[in-house]
Amino acid sequence: MSGGGYAAQNGAGGSYTNGPSQNPVGVYSSNQGLMAPPLTGFMNSLTTKGPPPPGPNPYITGRHQPSPVAPPPSSWSGVAPPPSSYSQHPQPGVTPPPVAPPPSSYSQHPQPGVMPPPVAPPPSSYSQHPQPGVTPPPVAPPPSSYSQHPQPGIMPPPVAPPPSSYSQHPQPGVTPPPVAPPPSSYSQHPQPGVMLPPVAPPPSSWSGVTQAPVAPPPSSWSGVTPTPVAPPPRSWSGVTSTPVAPPPVGNHTGPGPYSTGTRLPPVFQNTMQPPAALQQAGLYQAQPGQMIRPPAYHSPSAPALYTQVQPSGSAAQLSPSLAAMSLQSQTPEALRVVNLLQERNILPSGAVTPPTPCLPQDLQKINCCPEVFRCTLTSIPQTQALLNKAKLPLGLLLHPFKDLSQLPVVTSSNIVRCRSCRTYINPFVTFVDARRWKCNLCHRVNDVPEEFMYNPVSRSYGAPHKRPEVQNATIEFIAPSEYMLRPPQPAVYLFVLDVSHNAVETGYLDVVCQSLLENLDSLPGDSRTKIGFITFDSTIHFYNLQEGLSQPQMLIVSDIDDVFLPSPDSLLVNLSECKELVQDLLTGLPQMFSSTMETQSGLGPALQAGFKLLSPTGGRISVFQTQLPTVGIGALKPREEPGQKAHAKEVQHLNPATDFYKKLALDCSGHHVAVDLFLLSAQYCDLSSLGCISRYSAGSVYYYPSYHRQRSPAQTERFQRDLKRYLTRKIGFEAVMRIRCTKGLSIHTFHGNFFVRSTDLLSLANVNPDAGFAVQMSIEENLLDLQAVSFQAALLYTSSKGERRIRVHTLCLPVVNSLSDIFAGADVQAITALLASMAVDRSVTASLGDARDALINAAIDSLSSYRSSVLSVQQPGLLAPACLRLLPLYILALLKHRAFRTSASTRLDERVFSMFQLKSQPLPFLMLTVHPGLYRADDLSDEGALNVSERTIPQPRALQLSVEKLSRDAAFLMDCGTVLYLWIGRNCNPVFLTQVLGVESYAAVPLNMDQLPELDTAESSRIRALIDWLRERRPFHPVLHVIRDESPLKAEFLQYLIEDLSESALSYYEFLLHLQQQICK
Repeated sequence: MSGGGYAAQNGAGGSYTNGPSQNPVGVYSSNQGLMAPPLTGFMNSLTTKGPPPPGPNPYITGRHQPSPVAPPPSSWSGVAPPPSSYSQHPQPGVTPPPVAPPPSSYSQHPQPGVMPPPVAPPPSSYSQHPQPGVTPPPVAPPPSSYSQHPQPGIMPPPVAPPPSSYSQHPQPGVTPPPVAPPPSSYSQHPQPGVMLPPVAPPPSSWSGVTQAPVAPPPSSWSGVTPTPVAPPPRSWSGVTSTPVAPPPVGNHTGPGPYSTGTRLPPVFQNTMQPPAALQQAGLYQAQPGQMIRPPAYHSPSAPALYTQVQPSGSAAQLSPSLAAMSLQSQTPEALRVVNLLQERNILPSGAVTPPTPCLPQDLQKINCCPEVFRCTLTSIPQTQALLNKAKLPLGLLLHPFKDLSQLPVVTSSNIVRCRSCRTYINPFVTFVDARRWKCNLCHRVNDVPEEFMYNPVSRSYGAPHKRPEVQNATIEFIAPSEYMLRPPQPAVYLFVLDVSHNAVETGYLDVVCQSLLENLDSLPGDSRTKIGFITFDSTIHFYNLQEGLSQPQMLIVSDIDDVFLPSPDSLLVNLSECKELVQDLLTGLPQMFSSTMETQSGLGPALQAGFKLLSPTGGRISVFQTQLPTVGIGALKPREEPGQKAHAKEVQHLNPATDFYKKLALDCSGHHVAVDLFLLSAQYCDLSSLGCISRYSAGSVYYYPSYHRQRSPAQTERFQRDLKRYLTRKIGFEAVMRIRCTKGLSIHTFHGNFFVRSTDLLSLANVNPDAGFAVQMSIEENLLDLQAVSFQAALLYTSSKGERRIRVHTLCLPVVNSLSDIFAGADVQAITALLASMAVDRSVTASLGDARDALINAAIDSLSSYRSSVLSVQQPGLLAPACLRLLPLYILALLKHRAFRTSASTRLDERVFSMFQLKSQPLPFLMLTVHPGLYRADDLSDEGALNVSERTIPQPRALQLSVEKLSRDAAFLMDCGTVLYLWIGRNCNPVFLTQVLGVESYAAVPLNMDQLPELDTAESSRIRALIDWLRERRPFHPVLHVIRDESPLKAEFLQYLIEDLSESALSYYEFLLHLQQQICK
């Protein structure tokens, strides 16, 4: 992974191959309408592995901006579409044209007036053809997720019902009693005046079957040929869409994991061998080139239709695997129809949980944790056309370096990987036999190395499927020497500090030096760790900390137009050897510049000096800046117009004013140097330009507006806590990350802070546990022959201890062929996060108004597709499946988010910082900034509380973000991610004021209270425990503001009540009415 040179992919301009000028020009024509192609200075995006499906020009804008997930116009060919996944009811008074069946080898629809020729049965143990010489009784259709209404006046041909999950052959000479069909998950109501024929479930048999020609059964039990369902007329180009030809379907009987028809689990269908996780249970003796069936089903005396044979052995054997294909008798909760205009209480009582992929239970248990790796759709469509029809975005969200409580670490001289696609062996590969395994991404059969036959955990030989690599979806390898281009680098830290008059006035220098003194021993590293310091105003100051000096020595370079290193060998020193000199410097640094009157800031030359100092080794540069750079290269001029209302003209200021910082960032990335930016300022600093130094070097951006040590104690506390976390958290150096996916899928856009080195390889000079990434994907080739697909992210990095390590995450998801299954597996929070990243790109490349319209249309298009293609009975109102009931609320929250809202009070730097957060934060933290949590705080109890480390944590119910939920007689806690508000009502209970705030009355509550007193009362203990628990669950430190009606922060608090009308967007109910109007017109 560490090999390979730099490709000219995304940089600042020109034709460089390994550094500053690699502009992604002309590679976004295939962006299929997903927001817009990026422009220089804000986004890392890349077309990979061939273009995604064709789409209209993403630059086309208008009053109604197209949805980021609308299908491209070229996919609508005017061919009659397939009937809806669930709706096959005859339309009264409508005679639709006949629908030609798809050209599939699996078609079972009879042609009118045409007798199908005899069909030879496939040589499969799963044949469903009746035996010759036996006349099966009339049979009702098997339970299916499709509508099962009998056709008036038409008797379907006799079909033998499936007696079990595997065998469906009737026994000769046996006439079973009539059995009513089981209730389907969806509509199975008979038509008036039509009697359903009885069902005979014959017993199972595996032998002595002679196949006979079978006429295909009718595909629908409706009396009228279903009318084509036209998709919603909305696309990126504004062209009204025409129907789509039905995609060919696979050879399973149901449409997906929620089918009520008899079918195999996703990973069992059309597979030559079962997954490794099931082979180890001893169920399968794999023979190359043949289908395998469980031995438990060979018995000719198997019980009736739905009885499962319980095999002997552990619970991880067959029974859990069959759970995924158990017949459902009710509509899945995810597809429960919700009328959003009538149901107001749609928030869950606790946290929103991601949907569980419909896989066998044993595979679900070992699948990758959704906190690390999750997909917007947990059921992958078979074709791009089906994905386009669903109008939902397909993408991945990753948190690859997350702090994990349990992480298996493997040391091996030979890391087992696929010889073709280089996928790491994982729990979802298939063992052909004890000596060969089949890759789950490219399907190549590989040999099992001899050393892999030994299991170091059990100390046994001959069971490769029990090794940790095949038992854990997340695992870390200690890499051998072939994964190194050079010896692992030491941990190197360089601090670049603004010491101009403005910087000294804020008092930040005292906080930084004091935090460093307290945490020097906690910096990640070993005996080789190096450290250095640079300060700057209108000149550059270096510090000689060489061992043997009695005190630090300052070296000043005043020629900032031609920066050089005055003493290259003594500016970066070994921390353990020169610790006393470092401590002396940190102690005296704040006083050294306390009386300075220098107001100029030469940030650009200081960064050039830092790059020259670290480029031989790599490492991390921590930059602290308090004002707009004014001298030297990279100097900037104010671009913000005070009081200007956000509109289309403002978008130009979201782009960088110069490409200097991006070019320098790419140079840094090429030498394994990351730059982290701390911006502490009460004035405009042009973060859209300065932020490029961190975005393209895989760094982080921290922003503290209006920072002052004395005047803003809450900001000071937040800065101190964040800095401690920053200095002591784990870090990975000289890292690269590659994302692989099953053949047929492709990646075309990345979101986050990185440099794209090649088509699927991200260069991360540093990687930290607080960084998140997002990936947009498309379906290049139909997945008709697959029942599951896999995604794998491999992160190669050097630990602070000098070890080369590889962290691998593998995610497995089922493949489905119906829209209902796609919607049932939609992850609403992941969809929201991906849409937010796409909207940020649209804001930069087009305009803020375009991004807002595209977000609205994303909600309109997905709900329109659900209404027209999934619902079987049209109802009035704004209808959504239960799994997407929060999507309109989240879209409205994004419209009122600081990144996208149209408000004169939103400062430009604050807007840009919010956009940075949306593109680089892990999903759980991002969603708190989008949709805060609101809780009643004056009636906390221990009922339903959590017990964490011998502490009782109350769990209040989340409330709607509306002022109507606030009461003057109560107190409420709002969690906005980076800030917490405790709102006190004017008539709040005096007992709460006394026992929690330590005041006697409402009037005595301080206007700028930002801490709760530690009182020895039950009420105080509960609310402090809840606040501490909320803070512990995130890497950054949210400050607390206690506010009342007269507080200056009240207006900011009210802006987070997103369900109420605001200057930037409608109220929630008005927004729902707008969506309904657009969907129904």
